[in-house]
Amino acid sequence: MQSLPDFDQLVQLAATHPQQFALLRQQLIQQTIAQASPSMQLRLQAQQSHIDRLISHAKNPLHANILLQQELQRQLQRFNHALQSQSPPRQAKILPLK
Repeated sequence: MQSLPDFDQLVQLAATHPQQFALLRQQLIQQTIAQASPSMQLRLQAQQSHIDRLISHAKNPLHANILLQQELQRQLQRFNHALQSQSPPRQAKILPLK
């Protein structure tokens, strides 16, 4: 995996060469997804696609951060709801062996 430039270098790259910054971002994302287990890679690609769509709807970087924060809150609320509302175990019908 390629090393990440320091923060100041990333800021300068984003300001002076936004296309190169976007390319670096995509490369790092793809490398990270490729390091995940094969069973998780499709889910991570789908999640990244969702993130990319949110960012594409943003009017500016601050708006992108707000949209991403709102989406994270929605996902955390759904996760919390799933954890809190676990249904009680169901009774299984046991059939005798013949």
